[in-house]
Amino acid sequence: MRIITWNINSLRLRMPLLEQLCRDTAPDMVCLQETKVPDNLFPMEQVRALGFDHVVFRGMKGYNGVAILSRQPVTVLEDTPDWCQRGDCRHIAVRHGAGADAIDVHDFYVPAGGDIPDPVENPKFAHKLAFIEEARHWFSARTMRRTVLVGDLNIAPLEHDVWSHKQLLKIVSHTPVETEGLLKWQDTGFVDAMRHFVPASEKLYTWWSYRNRDWSASNRGRRLDHVWVTPDLKDALRGMEVLRPARDWDKPSDHVPVIVDLAV
Repeated sequence: MRIITWNINSLRLRMPLLEQLCRDTAPDMVCLQETKVPDNLFPMEQVRALGFDHVVFRGMKGYNGVAILSRQPVTVLEDTPDWCQRGDCRHIAVRHGAGADAIDVHDFYVPAGGDIPDPVENPKFAHKLAFIEEARHWFSARTMRRTVLVGDLNIAPLEHDVWSHKQLLKIVSHTPVETEGLLKWQDTGFVDAMRHFVPASEKLYTWWSYRNRDWSASNRGRRLDHVWVTPDLKDALRGMEVLRPARDWDKPSDHVPVIVDLAV
């Protein structure tokens, strides 16, 4: 089973890139974030033309939004919270398959948090911290099996998830309060599938700012996109790829797709 997670940064604008991605990589499931499309305008016909007959989405005009595209039947998991009571379309979850072989997939778009890493001065940062804490509590109260959690979690938790650990300690996405919060969420029952393949001692990025004209040469990246699995799926992990070339596609997202293969 090949799963791709990607902050596409506007589904309708980058539909040609999604078509290219699916043509080149043949995923079984694509989890998108920041689709930026209200549900009534979701491009269902174009998505189904890519071979995804089973599509679930939650979207709103102009920002946020998540979607899961699957070639095989999925069932929406309805018991998920309205995180922070915002109704802002940041999470969707499905069950792929049935019975003992079923796999639950959670697709998240965590708030970015603004620019000021102070929850008193910056309500966006306060929202981010509250979201992470609420997610930690929700998952810690559940016993999960055969679960995959993916998405743009908007935090680079490890030292080599950023281009400069020291310079980014006071920058939103790598501050200690964020990284500690995310790792506590991960510790509710997940394994970092990306770091299963790439040791924590090696640099690993999925996002490069639009502000860097020559993003590849400067390589000032961050790993904001993640794939976690429950321990019972760890032995099923077969491969992982960060599709770095996608950052040079025509009118690209500032995030690149992450591909994970599971033998399930």
